[in-house]
Amino acid sequence: MSSNSREAILAAAKKKAQAHGYSGLNFRDLANDVGIKSSSIHYYFPTKGDLGAAVAKRYWEDSAAVLEAISAEIADPNRCLHNYPDTFRKSLESENRLCLGSFMAAEYENLPDPVKKEVQTFADVNVAWLSRVLSAATAMNSEEREKRARAIFAAVAGAQLMARSRSDIALFDELIESYREAGLLTVQTSEFNVC
Repeated sequence: MSSNSREAILAAAKKKAQAHGYSGLNFRDLANDVGIKSSSIHYYFPTKGDLGAAVAKRYWEDSAAVLEAISAEIADPNRCLHNYPDTFRKSLESENRLCLGSFMAAEYENLPDPVKKEVQTFADVNVAWLSRVLSAATAMNSEEREKRARAIFAAVAGAQLMARSRSDIALFDELIESYREAGLLTVQTSEFNVC
């Protein structure tokens, strides 16, 4: 068995989970998608819980890398906040899929504990990044930044959910623009940190 097989399984499982959630992870279907025997999936992931946790972990790791790339490329915190919703929009652009973290969070009660941990980490990674971006731009205290970061994450994830339920990416764009107009995704001049 090769690491290429493991990667192919994770990629196929990510697509399934983004379309059907944790409950959509079926070893037989994944084996057909990848072109291997289902026993080969069990070689890498003995249980569905192991597979779900690995997929969710990879998802938040990839998301964290994208967010760090945004920070590295863009110095202006307002532009970082402006670009943040694009990380969720990409799922909608890919066959109207939902952010895997959001989908699995909706199934939270039915998830094995290791999967729950990785789903929580996805939210934590997003909120921590948003909090750092806000910290770079505002004089808010850490509690205010944390609240604002959680509000941004929840609003963007909610916009994605609403747009997916209607298969309407334009609705996502419209909701995000309304958040910008309301000031949720921008830092007002009066909030800027003047050291």
